[in-house]
Amino acid sequence: MVRILERAVLRASPDRVWEVLTDWEGQAGWMPDVAWIRLLGEERGLGARLAVRTKVFGLPATTDRIEVTGFEPGKRLAVDHLGLVRGWGEWRLEPRDGGAATAFEWEERLQLRVPVVGGLALLAYLPVQRAMLRRSVGNLRGLVEG
Repeated sequence: MVRILERAVLRASPDRVWEVLTDWEGQAGWMPDVAWIRLLGEERGLGARLAVRTKVFGLPATTDRIEVTGFEPGKRLAVDHLGLVRGWGEWRLEPRDGGAATAFEWEERLQLRVPVVGGLALLAYLPVQRAMLRRSVGNLRGLVEG
């Protein structure tokens, strides 16, 4: 299992950051490795299930399922990855500057279902994945601060 962690301080309130993060269908607009996201069912909070078309090297490659396992508005959102990519991800938000800014953390713990070969492939792709997480956080910054 690989771990990816990205941190940033965003000049926007936790409520504003949360609003953008939980716009499921809009995430493809700021995450470069996502082609589209579709909500599966009516639930948009805890227990929500999503289909995510993921890009690898810019090309749509796989559609994975994600389930929301933690949902604390303005504070924390956690998901389980349940497709070819397995593991979990978490966004953590903490107010700064009296609520005018947000300390944001994005952590992912990932593995591929294919033993050994999947682990090697994921390790080889890790630098690309880290760069995409950084780009995603930069894009998020542009949305919430703009």
